[in-house]
Amino acid sequence: MRRAIELIPPSTAAREAARATVTLSFEDRHRRRIRLIDDAGEPFLLDLPRATQMQHGDLLRLEAGGSIEVRAAVEPVLEASCTTIEDTARIAWHIGNRHTPVQVLANGRLRLRHDHVLKDMLLGLGARVDEGEAPFAPESGAYHSGHGHAH
Repeated sequence: MRRAIELIPPSTAAREAARATVTLSFEDRHRRRIRLIDDAGEPFLLDLPRATQMQHGDLLRLEAGGSIEVRAAVEPVLEASCTTIEDTARIAWHIGNRHTPVQVLANGRLRLRHDHVLKDMLLGLGARVDEGEAPFAPESGAYHSGHGHAH
């Protein structure tokens, strides 16, 4: 069985073309060791030195050569927006205060995993909230390099 032993971020200069892809939800992208199936139906063992938060576009280097590209799966999400920068900052603070992963979109909207409690909170704070499905790739956090998760 193929064995993925290293995570290569998209920003790495020495990237190679991936031989396969694997599409995973946000929760499934935080792993260390697990048997996975790539998008073509072929199994492989993810065997990283430590639990790591994989990001969309990362490569998993295979022990025998080659790599598998990680893709973020489409999943249920909420997108919140406000009419003012101050109101957007306020809802961002409330989301962060709950230690909820959030993705900041180019248009100033905030994307988070679908959660009816958070939806009600955001609506109560005056945000416009749209439900949908999209890849979820939240901010990685300020205190690490973008891969992994620690408190």
